[in-house]
Amino acid sequence: MAALAGALILHLFDPSQEGNPYPTCPFLFLTGLQCPGCGTTRALALITHGDLLGAAGMNPLTVLLLPFLLLVHVRWLIGTLRPGRALRPEPDVPVRVMVTILVGIVVFWVLRNLPWFSFLAAGTPLLPS
Repeated sequence: MAALAGALILHLFDPSQEGNPYPTCPFLFLTGLQCPGCGTTRALALITHGDLLGAAGMNPLTVLLLPFLLLVHVRWLIGTLRPGRALRPEPDVPVRVMVTILVGIVVFWVLRNLPWFSFLAAGTPLLPS
């Protein structure tokens, strides 16, 4: 329910507009470098409008990981609602998958701040217009 409310807020209030209610990235503010999450709010807002290519231009990692995260959440939710199960079952994700995702996030973090990989920076269109 909270995710749907968040999606509605992102759909109605564009994070790219001046004076939006969203906070700025503290890591970007303090260092001038982009964290792996920079552009995620704008990417999710674009996804609510159906613009997957624009969302990938804001944060390609978010667009790649979102289906996996939704699948894990739905599996967890179904496990929670089954009778006779623990109230808070753990998501059934192998450790190697979690480690791979963590390493991928760190690599993405480093690469998006290098000049050779500037296409990974938030707000860079993937396809030139």
